[in-house]
Amino acid sequence: MSEMTHDHGHDHEHERVPVRRSELGLCAFLLVLGGLVCVDALRIPDDFTRRGPVGPEAVPTLVGGLLVLVSVLLAVDVLRGGRGRAEAGEDIDPDTPADWRTVAMLLAAFLANVALIGPLGFPIAMAVLFWGSVYALGSRAMVRDPLLAAGLSLVTWFVFDRLLGVPLPGGPLMGVL
Repeated sequence: MSEMTHDHGHDHEHERVPVRRSELGLCAFLLVLGGLVCVDALRIPDDFTRRGPVGPEAVPTLVGGLLVLVSVLLAVDVLRGGRGRAEAGEDIDPDTPADWRTVAMLLAAFLANVALIGPLGFPIAMAVLFWGSVYALGSRAMVRDPLLAAGLSLVTWFVFDRLLGVPLPGGPLMGVL
């Protein structure tokens, strides 16, 4: 018969763990974000959009309330000594510096989207964002990536604008589409 062994490790229940300011900072951020979402949700005009007992403010108010609740529960846990643990399967080197070039390229793609969406419309601006993002993340397929980005942005525009009735700016493509 084989003998089973159990590794119980250290009993960490009575050790004092220092409070981590970064985790409390996250709690504060979630609390402020949840409060802002609730305040904005309650200011949504519902006179023309209400189609029953539940108005357009219901879901954002619920999400904001849940953010506030999670922030309070997380703060209580952190103050009691709880802390996040790294996953055992992480394959990153924590000593490797951040790749600021990739971050800058992603930021440039996002800012280009913001600048282009008004004059050129959603399909072109989103194609630039999609292609810029995959390029920043390492893909170098110079024919496939722009074609996929254009197709994805057109499908997204069509679904939202035509099928769901969410008006998105078409730009110069408005007459063509």
